[in-house]
Amino acid sequence: MDWLIKLFTDTNSVAHIVLLYSVVISIGVLLGKVKICGISLGVTFVLFAGIIAGHIGFTGPVDILTFVQDFGLVLFVYCIGLQVGPGFFESFRKGGVTLNVLATVMIFLNIAVMFACYFIFFDTSDPINLPMMVGTLYGAVTNTPGLGAANEALGSVFPENQIPQIASGYACAYPLGVVGIIGATIAIRYICGISLDEEEEQLKLAEAENPHEKPHQLHLKVKNKYITGRSLMQISEFLNRDIVCTRILHEGNILTPNRDSVLEVDDEILVVCAEADAEAIQAFIGPQLDTPFEVEDKEQPMISKRIIVTNPRMNGKTLGKMHFSSVYGVNVTRITRQGIDLFASRGHHFHVGDKIMVVGPESNVNRVADLMGNSIKRLDAPNIATIFIGIILGILFGSIPFAIPGMPVPLKLGIAGGPLIVAIIIGRYGYRMKLVTYFTTSANMLLREVGLVLFLASVGVKAGAGFWNTVINGDGLLYVLTGFLITIIPILIIGSIARIRYKFNYFTIMGMLAGTCTDPPALAYANNLCSREAPAIGYSTVYPLSMFLRIFTAQLIVLFCCG
Repeated sequence: MDWLIKLFTDTNSVAHIVLLYSVVISIGVLLGKVKICGISLGVTFVLFAGIIAGHIGFTGPVDILTFVQDFGLVLFVYCIGLQVGPGFFESFRKGGVTLNVLATVMIFLNIAVMFACYFIFFDTSDPINLPMMVGTLYGAVTNTPGLGAANEALGSVFPENQIPQIASGYACAYPLGVVGIIGATIAIRYICGISLDEEEEQLKLAEAENPHEKPHQLHLKVKNKYITGRSLMQISEFLNRDIVCTRILHEGNILTPNRDSVLEVDDEILVVCAEADAEAIQAFIGPQLDTPFEVEDKEQPMISKRIIVTNPRMNGKTLGKMHFSSVYGVNVTRITRQGIDLFASRGHHFHVGDKIMVVGPESNVNRVADLMGNSIKRLDAPNIATIFIGIILGILFGSIPFAIPGMPVPLKLGIAGGPLIVAIIIGRYGYRMKLVTYFTTSANMLLREVGLVLFLASVGVKAGAGFWNTVINGDGLLYVLTGFLITIIPILIIGSIARIRYKFNYFTIMGMLAGTCTDPPALAYANNLCSREAPAIGYSTVYPLSMFLRIFTAQLIVLFCCG
């Protein structure tokens, strides 16, 4: 039995360290799936499992724990950046601007409430209290990357052996943070007198009235004599709308059109356009026909085929410059990215992983399939090089010191902020650097979750020794109270403003609040109430900017106020 005792007590052995992480992570993940009143803590329970392990003395060397903690954090925030990068800049368009402004104000309100609680409830002469309140802040808004960023920044301010274990404040505030976010959104419903059925009906009507940019197919007969003898390119330019003509029936013959194809009166055409443009295009060209379009030519059968872009050389190329119609005799009618159908406009950039609908003669479509790759197996192989190239750039960028007047030390984005910003940029513009950033959703989630649980387990084990003393003999219950205030006050203010002042749909508000707190349980609750995508849209609109600001402000607070 000596070997078993040694395995659990010899903290310097590799086997002991691997066993420590395996036990803490597996127990934390399993317990995190337990739901109370329909709410679970998820993988964050790994933090609590680590705290218990550290409290009973099941621990490891501090330098090893610190390395695993930091590496897990880098992996986690980098994968988040890759995920949100493609939608980060697009999230500011149209109504997204208002939602992001509201999210930004809420983030700073969280910080303001934290400082108010700090000055009201705590001894400001104690240098440990403010860092602990920072940990409480990020537990209250359930934002683990912010905790990691604050933890790292504390290393620049405090001596290595005196760094406050702010995970204790985080752990105290987190459970009520999850409950408080959901509870506060429910409170907004009653404060504003909202009916869920009416909100659902409004979403239904809004979707019918605002088709956005969904692709729409029309079978038209050319009756406008003005366009006789004019090319499809000229017609598109005159309309000032993107249209894709997939087939022309001219004097009984089916033609595969290109941009120079000419229309004549009584031609029948099959057109794909943005749904919002369908009425104007029909009014200009001619009436819509209810009869089915003759889709086949015996000598040259026409097919529609969905092709997956897997050829790295296609990454970043624009649809307009590929000349599919003139060179390959086919047309691209729509593009699907991350499950969303997009109209195939000429300025669209192809990304590896896009699915494109191609229409044309079978042999020509097959040639395009070969050109674009169309190999699912290629997508199964992760682009490991991109990950580590991005991490290298992120670490270098995060290590650049920025001297700011009034700060005791230069500002550095560090191993949390640097990789996050670089990952967002690579996720959006990586094709310009010939970097393939595509990962399957499952691959991204796996790397993210592995990085997260390694980080949480390390933080928990390191904080475990002093956690019980903090809760019972220290200010633990006060952290719980202040965390709850940090959670609910900004949500009640911003949620009410979003409803009363800006008239946002309640389900969109729920998603926006969940995204601002980067809290998946709150999004899951909203999705259970709503049969449509409004909560997910609100969540994804503000999530990228919110995640960035949570991480960035964590370091600013520590460097400005804890130095």
